[in-house]
Amino acid sequence: MTTAVTGIARQAVRIRFLGDFELTMNGVPVRRWRAGKARGLFQYLAINRGQTLTRDRLYEVLWPGSDRSAGDSSLKVAAHALRRVLDAHPDSPCPSGIRLHYRDFGYVLDIAELWSDVDRFQELVHSGLRAATSGDRVLARERLRSAAALYAGEFLRGENADWVVEQREYLRSLALRALEVLRADAAEREDFPDLIEVCRSTLGIDRHHEETYRALMTAHGRRGEHACVRRWYDLCARRLRDDLAVAPSRETDRLLHAMLPARAGRAGGPPSPTRPSLTSSAADGTLPGLRPRPVRRARPDVRAAVGATVPTAGTWAVSRPGPAPGLVPPARFQ
Repeated sequence: MTTAVTGIARQAVRIRFLGDFELTMNGVPVRRWRAGKARGLFQYLAINRGQTLTRDRLYEVLWPGSDRSAGDSSLKVAAHALRRVLDAHPDSPCPSGIRLHYRDFGYVLDIAELWSDVDRFQELVHSGLRAATSGDRVLARERLRSAAALYAGEFLRGENADWVVEQREYLRSLALRALEVLRADAAEREDFPDLIEVCRSTLGIDRHHEETYRALMTAHGRRGEHACVRRWYDLCARRLRDDLAVAPSRETDRLLHAMLPARAGRAGGPPSPTRPSLTSSAADGTLPGLRPRPVRRARPDVRAAVGATVPTAGTWAVSRPGPAPGLVPPARFQ
């Protein structure tokens, strides 16, 4: 990816949290971490850099639920190991500008020059959403596409500490919000390839996002690709049934009948005489028939749509495993 997309400059320290964790110092990746909690300590301190984190807080994060005595030195050992990995002596920072201090019963990490994919991702999403709200669609599209490109995977993939899960869900919600705005924009422009690509990116993050399946069904139905409409519906129904023990919502069923010829529709209801349009006449700018429904997963027989709220008039809206095999080839962001 280019610097324009990622926002990477020539900072001495670069950290990637999205997907596989990677730390690079002065152009050299850190490959070896000492045994113990040095890596986890660095990750948490880096996300909260510049803040003094108390010993109690760090013990809670790194050793949750453990009973520790007053003389427990586990944190001190982890901090010592981290300094050796980073060469970050408190009184003599390493050439990359990293310095780990102990002060006021806790630790604080300072990094003089840092590029972080999490920082850049959040900056792009927030600036893109502000641009969309103000009506600058070109800037919003550019920023949100860059954010989507930077979202290479979930935060610290494979790790499951409570603080990691909390941060992961927050960033995931931002990614879905950005993609929801891009989806509404593509639908309004009737850009089918862009719409399909955005939808498939959304399903890569949330495979149960029923509103996205409806957008895909609508897009293919408008192109007369009835087999694709049916396959997306079947994939949605199977994932909802197998993973959540729920059935597609009535909205999704009605849309299937509306998009398919009478002979291809499911039994149980007549097809609609008209086909939904990608461009809605509703005030909120959503795709017709794709109003979000509250998530209800209490009982297997509950019909629920897994959707996201769409913004009010005047704004676009927001809600990667790989694409479903044998369906539509992905389009690239322009």
